[in-house]
Amino acid sequence: MNDLTPARLRALKRDATVRPFDLAAQLGLPEAALVEAELGHGATRIDPAPSRLIPAVRSLGEVMALTRNISCVIEKIGTYNDFHDGDHAAMTLDPEIDLRLFPRHWVHAFCLEAPSPDGPRRSIQVFDAAGDAVHKVHLRAGSDLDAWDALRRDLALPDGEGLSDFVPRAAAEGARANPDRADALRAEWAQMTDTHQFNTLLRRLKMNRLGAYRTVGAPYARPLAVAAVARMFDAIQAQGQQVMLFVGNMGCIQIHSGTFQNVKTMGPWLNVLDPRFDLHLRADHVAEVWLVDKPTRRGSALSVEAFAASGELIFQCFGMRADKGGDPDAWARLAGALPGGDEA
Repeated sequence: MNDLTPARLRALKRDATVRPFDLAAQLGLPEAALVEAELGHGATRIDPAPSRLIPAVRSLGEVMALTRNISCVIEKIGTYNDFHDGDHAAMTLDPEIDLRLFPRHWVHAFCLEAPSPDGPRRSIQVFDAAGDAVHKVHLRAGSDLDAWDALRRDLALPDGEGLSDFVPRAAAEGARANPDRADALRAEWAQMTDTHQFNTLLRRLKMNRLGAYRTVGAPYARPLAVAAVARMFDAIQAQGQQVMLFVGNMGCIQIHSGTFQNVKTMGPWLNVLDPRFDLHLRADHVAEVWLVDKPTRRGSALSVEAFAASGELIFQCFGMRADKGGDPDAWARLAGALPGGDEA
């Protein structure tokens, strides 16, 4: 739309009653375009490389980390401690801010300072080449503002005022199976000793995650009812079950380790509203749910995994390992009691 100048976008944002994510979708724009409209008006373009950005974020102290896909948002309060850099993958291993980062998708990044009735809201927002959000950091009342000023100054890009040419968003792949390799899939699956071997197996057999689950069959993958997701959330809360919940996108995966204390349904949203952890899941986006069992040296890695109708992964939930304080037997009982895909 030719009339969507930066000034017009700033006005639309000020008047909007929906989140920037939803406003961008209504306008047919990537979310990053709404942030770019603020360049020179509270936004600063910064270096998106995790190798520079994450150590600077650590200096902010306590913040809120947010990662989302189109169906699920995870928010954790904490500090970006224990950063490990890498060209293909990086990570933070703090008990609260636990992230897996894939730097090639960290293409655009901004510091954003916006007015609000409660004072300035400050955030760091990272987007991929299509302008879709990869990861966000929201400052809190106790965050270090001197470190914030230093981050904006030190990471600012010299050519930071120009607008970007965002690439088209890649279409969702959907399930990619290779039925001719079903026997090889089952044989190699049975030989796994670590869950990280799974992606290598998929590449070798020319399948993706959902395609493999549809192909391998019991006892390795069993379809569950869509209603199993809400049932699982309620059971995790009721039993005080320790879990590891993974939510992410191509550029970032964020992990919650612990319990669900306060599960609430609000319209289509299934929420966990805990003191330092929030989760917001569009339950109506869940089209397939799988109970997946992968062998490892430590025993079975049992997960419940939800997928959208497009085939995109929404979340994975594992029971916490015993050496981390979990109860694998209790988790197996919980997961095993979830309704199957043929149950009403």
